[in-house]
Amino acid sequence: MISFLNLAELRQSDRKYSDIPVETEKLERCLEAARLAPSASNSQPWTFVAVNKNPLLNEVAKATVGPLNSFNNFVTQAPIIVAIVMEKPKMLTEWGGHVKKKEYPLIDIGIAAEHFCLQAAEDGLGTCMLGWFDEQKVKDLLSVPDEKNIPLLITLGYTPEGYKHRRKIRKSFDKTVHYNGYGKR
Repeated sequence: MISFLNLAELRQSDRKYSDIPVETEKLERCLEAARLAPSASNSQPWTFVAVNKNPLLNEVAKATVGPLNSFNNFVTQAPIIVAIVMEKPKMLTEWGGHVKKKEYPLIDIGIAAEHFCLQAAEDGLGTCMLGWFDEQKVKDLLSVPDEKNIPLLITLGYTPEGYKHRRKIRKSFDKTVHYNGYGKR
């Protein structure tokens, strides 16, 4: 069994997918991992919409391509795109977020999304979280009510044979970890 640190090292944003279909069991394991994520006051401010059928899949993918087709072109290769719809949190969470000036539902969705991606990595699948897309177009395509937001889309699929795992380039431990006060070693 893979250790958590090895899994965290393995998980990356994959931008190339093979045409091998993703097994329903693996997709549902990823969705279950996301569903089980913790959230402020247990609000669970999310709904997951998995898109795996054409022509809808192609239309959602096209809604992610940046200006002048400059990025996210790889999304059209993904056999699955998952939209995370932000739901209204519990009143306590909403009130606490207002008082503390924190967007708890967005934090919660980030946690759920990473649970999804880590489960995918454990199952040998690639993912990429997308924040750049035509949200109104995606909402229209997926029949998401106008008053709701879609903060993230996640692509899911197998990466092609020979696709490289990239070495993670991160700031050093010493530059990002402090003990007992900011700037203290």
